[in-house]
Amino acid sequence: MEKEVFNRIKAVLAEKGKTNNWLAEQLDMNRTTISKWCRNEMQPRVENLFQIAEVLDVNVRELLVSTK
Repeated sequence: MEKEVFNRIKAVLAEKGKTNNWLAEQLDMNRTTISKWCRNEMQPRVENLFQIAEVLDVNVRELLVSTK
């Protein structure tokens, strides 16, 4: 069974030409954590989503998979 995709962090990073390592540096977080978010193995807390959106200069909604 394929795992569900909840966030678009990896896609938005690619669209912006940024890497997981870059995001980890910007957020002062562990690279492994960022990698798990990008692979949808773990989901960021809401507070982290807002930080990611700010760093990537996107609306936080762009980081989530729409349900409709």
